[in-house]
Amino acid sequence: MALQEISFVTLGQRVLTRPLHIRLHYGHPDVFDKLFFITRGGISKASKGINLSEDIFAGYSNVLRGGTVGFKEYVQFGKGRDVGMSQIYKFEAKLSQGAAEQSLSRDVYRMCHRLDFFRLLSFYYGGIGHYFSNVLTILTVYIVVYLMAVLAVFNLERIGNRLITPMGMIQMMLGGLGLLQTIPLFATLGVERGWLASAQEIFHVFITGGPLHFMFHIQTKATYMAQTILVGGAKYRPTGRGFVTQHTPMDEQFRFFAASHLYLGVELAAGLVLMGIYTDAGQYFGRTWSLWLASCSFLCSPFWFNPLTFEWRVVLEDYNVWLKWILGMSGGASKSWSMWWNEENAFYKGMPGTSKFLYVLKAVLFILLAEGIRRSNLFRSDMALHKPMFRVGYVIIFIVALAALSRLFSSFQRSVPYPVRRTVGILVFSGVGIGIITLIIEDANFIRYALAAYYFIGALCTLGLLFGVKIVKNFYLVHDVVCAHIIFIPLFILAGMQLPGMIQTWLLYHNALSADVVVSDILRYARKSQESGVSADVNDDMVEQITDLRKMVQRQQQMLAKAGLLTEADDQSLGTMKTGASSAISMGGSGNSSPSSIRLPAEAARPYNRAVSMSGIDVWSNMALGDVQAEEMRHQQSMGVTSQSPNLGNRVTSSQGGGEFSFSQPEAMPPRYG
Repeated sequence: MALQEISFVTLGQRVLTRPLHIRLHYGHPDVFDKLFFITRGGISKASKGINLSEDIFAGYSNVLRGGTVGFKEYVQFGKGRDVGMSQIYKFEAKLSQGAAEQSLSRDVYRMCHRLDFFRLLSFYYGGIGHYFSNVLTILTVYIVVYLMAVLAVFNLERIGNRLITPMGMIQMMLGGLGLLQTIPLFATLGVERGWLASAQEIFHVFITGGPLHFMFHIQTKATYMAQTILVGGAKYRPTGRGFVTQHTPMDEQFRFFAASHLYLGVELAAGLVLMGIYTDAGQYFGRTWSLWLASCSFLCSPFWFNPLTFEWRVVLEDYNVWLKWILGMSGGASKSWSMWWNEENAFYKGMPGTSKFLYVLKAVLFILLAEGIRRSNLFRSDMALHKPMFRVGYVIIFIVALAALSRLFSSFQRSVPYPVRRTVGILVFSGVGIGIITLIIEDANFIRYALAAYYFIGALCTLGLLFGVKIVKNFYLVHDVVCAHIIFIPLFILAGMQLPGMIQTWLLYHNALSADVVVSDILRYARKSQESGVSADVNDDMVEQITDLRKMVQRQQQMLAKAGLLTEADDQSLGTMKTGASSAISMGGSGNSSPSSIRLPAEAARPYNRAVSMSGIDVWSNMALGDVQAEEMRHQQSMGVTSQSPNLGNRVTSSQGGGEFSFSQPEAMPPRYG
């Protein structure tokens, strides 16, 4: 995300300013010509829907009136940004919906009629055109996958009697040209940090899964751009600035990414497998490697960029929580799959007929594939030469009867004791499984029929969703269970191997999973706990949160130690952090006791190099963040508590590179408004 910030905020804005002269006020902070704007309509806009990205509309007003938006270079400084996968997802969704609303606005209509041709191309490149390109990219991937699958299923991969000759190697070479897009970033990092450091940074991006991350968010932008244009419903999405060391449970991941990414990833993978089964043209890998990469990025990115994903205990806990969520029948979307599904698909009710036509075309495509699979020779067997042990019709009746019994039993299962519910559930599940296996053994044609039924039922469910047929909800439940287990089974296998978890920790969270990152959280909770103790009201929940934070840090440190990523200095840092956390708990448990100070780990205990600006100033030290000990001491003095820490004062001095830097903090900060 930091490199994306450099690419967009720095390089992109420089180019848009000069030579393109089409920068349109992206983000805050920005400087306005107050007199110019208050005499030309002002800055504020009336609609929180169409003007969701309110800052860029000031740029539209400026350019339409003959003004320009400049870009001023500043000394770089640290700024809180979205760092978690879910936070970046919501951020990209907000920008995409804002771009969709812009494309429907009068301001963009007027801009397109008043700009000259070359500035119009630049406006498309630097504005809404970027999001339209993402939509076209995903649409192209979708069409290519299904076009190749249809040609293979209907045996049309030939011209006359001659098979087509795919140019798989040429496609791979053309795909490699995408690496040229890294040249501007490589050049910028080379000038600022050195060419070797720049090459190492670019290599680190690729080795840690950077391409998967960016392809994943191409689909994020495409989904919300298309959905907002077709249906509307743009809204502001708060993202937050939290740390990424907290594991996100599977049920939350599923709620975030299922509709936009996971469904499409499974659908593309199924189409590619189908194409691989039926194709006769050859060069399968050369034709499909980029499509498989897109499918894998949609399915794997949320879990690869989620801490502790491959730890067995975490995967098992996620699976249990997900089962409770998928079976929940009451509560909000976070407690029940049923409630989440209703909210996630509510926009279909307000979809206009022209937008529904696109989904009807998708249903027709599914029916076409289903018919092609049914007519094919895949797993075709001659029943005249084989007499089944069990009549196939009887087996089908048995399966249908069990499904109906399960549906009938679920209507009054709450009044039945738990042992009875569990026994009946196991018997029904086992009976259905045995019936399906018997069908496949007795008649291999049912494998082909099952594949055809998958696409045919998918078409019916798509049409039923468009027109409000409630029964399709049960089929979507089965589909979600299958999709989730497609993800869970590899997670269990990788968690059992243990090595993938160590590799993930080493590549992605080597610096993040240290005691220094979470110690600020412990200090913050300790302060709240201390305030509760002074007021003679023991906050047990706060003490529990501090204990959980301490355990989380200890687990993370143990993981790094097993991977061989810690030094002796780190062990000393961990011991210091444990002592500080214990002191924090005592502060929350007793308001009359004098709390011992919580010390941050010493600078010498840090195994990683700090980020240093070009001026030689340590930008991440206490000089930038504020001295935590001094802040704790001032708070204790204001609370009337005697501290055992030495007197630090309010002056912070940082010396690095042979020079000294100092500044004074005011005794009392000005009040905040709003």
